[in-house]
Amino acid sequence: GQWFRSYGNENWEFDDAGYMRRREASINDVAITASERRIHGPRPEGDTSGIPLR
Repeated sequence: GQWFRSYGNENWEFDDAGYMRRREASINDVAITASERRIHGPRPEGDTSGIPLR
């Protein structure tokens, strides 16, 4: 399969109740090779550690 890494900026605005009212994003997807992946999964059941980075 093909893998991608996304780079960009996001700006979020929330209303007084805490709901997102506005989201603006500028994101660029860059194709990467399988060896460039940094996040691997799925995690074993019961694993509550952080993002599985290598």
